[in-house]
Amino acid sequence: MEVFAKYLAGIDNPDHRNRTEEILSWVTNKFPNLEPHIKWNTPMFSDHGTYIIGFSTAKHHLSVAPEEAGMAHFADDIAQAGYSATKGLFRIRWNEPVNYELLEKMIEFKIQDKAEYTKFWRE
Repeated sequence: MEVFAKYLAGIDNPDHRNRTEEILSWVTNKFPNLEPHIKWNTPMFSDHGTYIIGFSTAKHHLSVAPEEAGMAHFADDIAQAGYSATKGLFRIRWNEPVNYELLEKMIEFKIQDKAEYTKFWRE
């Protein structure tokens, strides 16, 4: 979690900071094989040098970005969870519960989907 310390310190709202830290810690503990990074001022995780998932904070929500392949694969689950979404990310409002089951399935899918992939971003 040290890699995220500066990012977390920059989140002014203590509730948002704690929630973000909770989610990043959960990913770190659940998937210890993933490498944590800050790239483009965004906390993200990679596996063998390829992007798996990233997170970013905004005034009203935390964005979760599993690339378009992850979004397409889990579009129904994301909608059922009640999260708003775009082509590349979905938003967890600060006052909404985190669907950790969905996050876990999404990360597992991305690890398998990119097991043989060698570039950082999916093309």
